[in-house]
Amino acid sequence: MKYRFVCVALAGLLAASAHAVTVAGVAYPESVEQQGAALVLNGAGIRYKAVFKVYTAALYLGKKANTPEAVVAMPGPKRISITMLRDIDAGELGKLFTRGVDENTSRSELSKLVPGLYRMGQIFSEQKRLQVGDTFELDWMPGMGTVLLVRGKPQGEPFTEPEFFNALLRIWLGPNPADWRLKDALLGKP
Repeated sequence: MKYRFVCVALAGLLAASAHAVTVAGVAYPESVEQQGAALVLNGAGIRYKAVFKVYTAALYLGKKANTPEAVVAMPGPKRISITMLRDIDAGELGKLFTRGVDENTSRSELSKLVPGLYRMGQIFSEQKRLQVGDTFELDWMPGMGTVLLVRGKPQGEPFTEPEFFNALLRIWLGPNPADWRLKDALLGKP
């Protein structure tokens, strides 16, 4: 009986160590696989709107980076993983993302992104609502583009422009991020 208890306890510890961090009850693993490459958890945090927790976000990269410039310049696959902490109108979330890109992108670059932002807004509008616990991911896959997954399912064709994923990254890592504390957390800063 004592042996069984020790085995169960050790199994629990091993399972817990598979998650590098838990943010607001959401467990993010220390690594994920994308296109056969291991991506490491760079950082994770909470997006606040006033005092309300809106979602958690995690950034996965080929190796750790602690500046926005290093993240953008890093070659290879990347992932932003988001889990909702509140119910939200998905169309409204799409508009907020478009505004986040607008606030962190030059006018000349923004004009090239309009078709992709419009399509992303449509994808979110079709979802109607995102509820507590719903997830979505933005994956940069070299040679393919940006893949948007909602609740684990790819949504439409990839966005092929590399600039599109970088513009989305700036929502959280740009000069006017959605949440400064979240920016620091995604960059692995305490």
